[in-house]
Order: sequence, then C-alpha cells, then structure tokens
Amino acid sequence: MRIALYTLGCKVNQYESQAMEALLLARGHHLVPFTDQADVYLINSCTVTATSDKKSRQAVRQARKRAPEALVALCGCYPQVSPEAAKELEADLIGGSGDRRAFLDLIEQVAAQREKTVALDNPFHRAGFEPLPAGGLEGRTRGMLKVEDGCTNFCAYCIIPYARGAVRSLAPEGAVAQAKTLEAAGYQEIVVTGIELSGYGRDLPGRPGLADLVEAVCRAVPGLRVRLGSLEPRTVTEDFCRRLAALPNLCPHFHLSLQSGCDATLARMKRRYDTARYRQSVDLLRAFFHRPALTTDLIVGFPGETEEEFQQTLAFLQDCRFARMHIFPYSRRKGTPAATMPHQVPNGEKADRAHRAAEVASAMERSWLTSWVGQTVPVLFEEEKGGFWRGYTPQYVEVFVQGAGLHNQIRTVTITAAGDTHVFGQLTQEENP
Repeated sequence: MRIALYTLGCKVNQYESQAMEALLLARGHHLVPFTDQADVYLINSCTVTATSDKKSRQAVRQARKRAPEALVALCGCYPQVSPEAAKELEADLIGGSGDRRAFLDLIEQVAAQREKTVALDNPFHRAGFEPLPAGGLEGRTRGMLKVEDGCTNFCAYCIIPYARGAVRSLAPEGAVAQAKTLEAAGYQEIVVTGIELSGYGRDLPGRPGLADLVEAVCRAVPGLRVRLGSLEPRTVTEDFCRRLAALPNLCPHFHLSLQSGCDATLARMKRRYDTARYRQSVDLLRAFFHRPALTTDLIVGFPGETEEEFQQTLAFLQDCRFARMHIFPYSRRKGTPAATMPHQVPNGEKADRAHRAAEVASAMERSWLTSWVGQTVPVLFEEEKGGFWRGYTPQYVEVFVQGAGLHNQIRTVTITAAGDTHVFGQLTQEENP
C-alpha cells in the first residue's frame, strides 16, 4: 500500500514515526508525502496544547478530504487523552500512544476489512519499554534514539503523564545496540530523547542514571556526535557534568526546561526546583563545558502570574543568558489542575508578555550568535537551501555556507557573519576526517 505519514509534536513522536516508517518499509509498503494520493494516511498526533489538538484534528480532516476512499489512521497522544473527541473524527482506525507494531498490524487488517476500529489501552498499565527500530528514511543526518517513555512529574499545566503513563526505560545495552545500528546506517549524529529523559533508569534493575547511559552510548560510537534532549535542572549535578565533560563526542548543547523565572509561579506550576537550583545547573554547565549552548522553554501568563512576577522572570532570563528560547503563552488544557486555577490571565495580556519575552530572547540569541564570528567550528551539513548549504555546530548553531555536495558531511567552517537566528561562514581548505 501507499502510506503517507504525518507527525506532530516532540522528538519522541518523530522517533516513533521514523520507527513506523522503517517497519512499514520492511513490510513491503511504499511511503509517499502526506500531500500526495495514498491508500493510507497515518497521523501521529500531539496533545501538549489545545492548539496541538486542533492541528491533529485538521490533519485527519485534510486526509479525508484529499482521498475520501483512503484509510485514515490516527494514533498518538491526542486520542489517548481525548478518546471521545477522536471518535467523532472521520478516522477509520484510532489508536493511542503505545504498541506501534500492533497499530501497524491493525492498519493492514482494517484496510482489508474496512471496519472502523478503536484500540486504546490504559497507559499506566503498560509494562516495560517498547523497543522500536532506530532510524527511518534514507538521507537523514541525525537519528533519534528514544531511551525513555512516560512521566510522573504531573506539572500543573501538563497533560502528557496521562497520555504516556509511568517512566519506562530502554536498558543501556539496548541503547548501545541501537546507536551502533544508526552508525552503520550512516548517521553522523544521534539525539538521545525521551518524554522525561531525566527520569531515565529509575525503573531498571540497579537504577542506572542518565549519565551512565550517555557514557555507554558515547563510548560505543566515538565517531558520532551525541546530543541530549530536554533535561530537568535537577539532573545537572557536579558528578553529571564531570562525567559528561569527559566525553569528546557529546555535544555541548543543553536544553534545560525553565517555564518561569519566578519562584512563586514555579511553585504553582508544581515544578520540582526553584530559580536558585536552576541557576546552579546553569553555572555548573558553564564551568565544565567550553562555551555550551543553553536553551530553554518558557510559559508566560500562567494562572496567577502578576506583572511583578513576570518582571522577575525577565530579569532571570537575562541573568542566565540563553542561546535560544521557545516561548509559549499559557494554553488552558482541560484535564490539568491549572485549567481550573483562579486568576486566569487574559489572552491579550498573555500575548503581550510573550512578545516582551521574545524581545529579550531575540537580543540574547543575537548576542550569542555574534560571539561566534571569527571562530572556526565543525558543522554537520543537512540540506541545500536557497543556494546555501545548511548545517549545525555541536552547540546547535545554524550555519549557512556556499558549497557543493555537503550532505551528511562534517566540515570545518570559519564563521564570518551573524544574523538574528543563524550565522554565515566559509569552508576552510582542510578536509575533516
């Protein structure tokens, strides 16, 4: 069958979609773009915000409109959390956020029988980590390596624990095997990811920690870059930094979720740290790594956030000097404690705060990028775009150069100019090994 796959959401979703691509190809199916005519349209959905839900529904409707006779299959976090709403859509098959192989079995069965099917489980009853094949379509430069699923933080604004269940981890030897598979497939970089990566290993015998896993993966594939997904600040200890700083192929890029720079707001969010602990993580990373990129997420307009609290956040952002930030106005998410909290911030005020925070973030990003002018750095190139080749440094600085045939190559580049979101450079004469 011709199968078109559309993915919304996080890097874990991207990993799971890549795994489904590999499994579908192994079963003899053909993959086509989501905008083409297909026999099956598979939507791997997201539910982190109300906007994510809307995009998931729109994707189902677009697929049905494009090919009325095709099978439309919806899986992922949206139907897991909102099964009744999902059932109202014109999907032939509805699954959840687990057991991807079984879901592909159902696609083949429903395609043959044409009976509308709903297959949802309780995510808190799942036993163990679901192993899936690493990698996906040919031609990619960065491979996702999912090592953890589930979350038990239950932050006040977040629905994801209800969609993914408790923490389940891939054993270190399994992660090493998948890393070697990605290396053999020609990938130059591995992104280690999970729903709550900092919770890695708490369910495994001996309770190996994230540092143990990262050491094992980096040493197994010393010729590949290894990049970490989002981390909780409490993960970053002196021992964590000392051990990881000794790994030459670990990318010095750390995404530390912040959400607010005000202790009172963090407490209402039920985050498990305060600004002092967060700043300790920032200082440790800068002490142990050379020019690390520190990136973060920020939610503005959380229920009860006053202008004074927001100003505290702006000051804390500038104190931390982030390389890049993702800024989100608080999205009221049904089913979470924050949705029923008093003192909801008006949408206009949330938009204004998001704009002001974005101005601070942009200034910090420009300063960070400008600091790279004149530096010589290794760049992994991904694609040609607008007459330039685009790639990324270990710190995830986006670089554009003129050249030819650079796909999936790591080349040395001298940075010559900085823009608002990326830099420009020139290839050096020497070739990288």
